[in-house]
Amino acid sequence: MESQEYLLAEAHRYGYVEGEEVWLRAFMQLPARRVGQVKESADASLVYFAQRFELFRGKVEDLLRKIEEAENKGSFLMKAQHLKDQVASYDALGDFEALYRRLTEAEEAVKVTVNRNREKNLATKINLIQEAGELKNTVDWAGASEKVKELRQVWIKTGPVEKQLTEELETRFQAAVDSFFTARKQFQAEKKAMVNRVYDKYKELIHKSEALQNSNEFEETTRKLKQLQQEWKDVEGSLPRKQANDLWTRFRAAHNHFFERLKVHINTRRPETVSGGGVSGSAEDNLARKRALVAEATALLDQPMGQAVTRAKELQAAWKQVGPVRGEESDRVWEQFLAACDKVFELSALEHFVRKRQASGLDVSTPEEQYNVRAQALRDFIKSDKQEQEVLEQNLDKLSNAPGNDAFRTMLQGKIRTFQRKIRTKTELIELLRQRLVA
Repeated sequence: MESQEYLLAEAHRYGYVEGEEVWLRAFMQLPARRVGQVKESADASLVYFAQRFELFRGKVEDLLRKIEEAENKGSFLMKAQHLKDQVASYDALGDFEALYRRLTEAEEAVKVTVNRNREKNLATKINLIQEAGELKNTVDWAGASEKVKELRQVWIKTGPVEKQLTEELETRFQAAVDSFFTARKQFQAEKKAMVNRVYDKYKELIHKSEALQNSNEFEETTRKLKQLQQEWKDVEGSLPRKQANDLWTRFRAAHNHFFERLKVHINTRRPETVSGGGVSGSAEDNLARKRALVAEATALLDQPMGQAVTRAKELQAAWKQVGPVRGEESDRVWEQFLAACDKVFELSALEHFVRKRQASGLDVSTPEEQYNVRAQALRDFIKSDKQEQEVLEQNLDKLSNAPGNDAFRTMLQGKIRTFQRKIRTKTELIELLRQRLVA
């Protein structure tokens, strides 16, 4: 208990008596205000209101101690804010400003902790949603059902996120879980009929392939057989191992037969001549045309981006009109053309990004500053691309080797290659911009 002399001194320091009223002095942005009336005497009244301040300070000290000791500090945030609000209206005499400052510091510290925990909880819940979403592709339904139970328990135990995200995340998680159970129910309902359905579909694809294996319409048949190969991969369901192997062997034999004939046809075909003695539609002519398109696409980087993008799209359309090229050179010239067009589109996207930054007040007046802004933006984009690639690779690693996952595996592999190309293109653009700066 504080001594009467100390309390009276504190009361005089932060308050005063005017007439028959006790007043608290102005502090912070708050004006002086009346806190009560004189009862027995001026000094007794001052001491009374100083004692009231000690009671209020005790509440603050108790709350700050609880915040310090608690694991779930966020539960005390509203209490801290409530006490802060009372500072402006509590009838007492004392150093309210110091208490307000301490409460503010505690409130900010709690907010930081709450935000950090919510970010952690958000990452956890997003991961749970992804895990739940992947379960619908399983072939181990019993194991996946146990996994759903585990994910639900972890979800319940995971703390809150930002309020505006709560409903969306709950909906997404429930949708992922519902999707799993829907897929499981459908699997169980169709399991008995699946074997016959899959068998009939494979036999249909085999018959179509065998009907095409001796065709002399090489270009059109190649397209049709590749489509049949894709349809084979897309067949949903499985068969007993021996039955599946026998069907695959027969399907593959028809395709191998045709493509062996195609190889002989390509090796023996000669360019068709025209009356002028030149070559028209030959592999050599097609290669020359494609190399010319590569050269023009490469040169687009030196043109205004708006024109370059339009022209790149025109070149892509023109490429499709050029006939085939033989051997490894076909892949090599295609990669060159694709890389050149990719650079145009990536550079156009980069310039759009920089213009938006400049519109928001970014000053990039010198060539060095212009290079630095663009190079850093590309590095940030590369970092994001690598993160996306890593997620895809993780998903690919988790995918089982079941035949039903072939189409999904092919899709993942294609997306991984796309991100690898994006990363390579952006890396080469950084070097190109550096060379321009030096020049």
